[in-house]
Amino acid sequence: MTPRYERILITGAAGRLGSRLRRGLAPLARRLRLADRIAIADPEPHEEVATFDLGDANAALAAAEGVDGIVHFGGAPLESPWEEVLVSNIRGSYNIYEAARKQGVRRVVYASSVHAIGYHELEAHIDAAAPHRPDSLYGLSKCFVEDLGRLYWDKFGVESVHLRIFSSFPEPADRRMLWSWLSFDDCVRMVSASLAAPRVGHTIAFGMSDNSLKPVDNRLAGHLAFYPADSAEPHRAAVEARSPPQDPKAPATRYLGGWFVDLGHPDDETKP
Repeated sequence: MTPRYERILITGAAGRLGSRLRRGLAPLARRLRLADRIAIADPEPHEEVATFDLGDANAALAAAEGVDGIVHFGGAPLESPWEEVLVSNIRGSYNIYEAARKQGVRRVVYASSVHAIGYHELEAHIDAAAPHRPDSLYGLSKCFVEDLGRLYWDKFGVESVHLRIFSSFPEPADRRMLWSWLSFDDCVRMVSASLAAPRVGHTIAFGMSDNSLKPVDNRLAGHLAFYPADSAEPHRAAVEARSPPQDPKAPATRYLGGWFVDLGHPDDETKP
């Protein structure tokens, strides 16, 4: 198979999902450039390594040189103090998009999150046209980058796929994940589809496996031709046996964002 890309840059390549993408995306490109603020040891012959902080605009620009696709999975992975969210997720993502614009990169695939729409209720059955309702500073940063991608498509012609990932782990850990789970293999399939689609413009897609309960409608991302192969259903009996029933009135049950809606402001001092 002839690779579709000459060189793909993967940010956050040392992380939980980035390390999976490092292996799964190899057939799509002749070269992978692996970027993280943590040094990546023992690269394969087809891999290059770039170690830098996303807040460093010059380093981001250099990392995007000679690249024709960016998979941007770097940044703070959870709710964090404002300064970390600002530098890693907001300024860092701006630096990646600016690097894409200046270096002529044609497509960015971004790890957005359910937490950009975390305050929509489970039974609302929203699609990608629903308004942002972030449940945290982390979720707010994902809203910013989704809008950033819209700007860079409308004004500069940089295509984007923003993947609102729900819960991507080796297997479902609790009852919420019986509907929110995205397997590692389906995550790789989804990113691969986002890179392979002939045209994406500015696309928002929900990242979940083929679970029985589907609380969101992914039809507006149908042009990606992403077909999940895994499901949480085979894990249901084990999860229900070890997890207590959910309170249907609890905010963490009502809202898509789960336990994030119960978090306070991360900059508040913790009192003994």
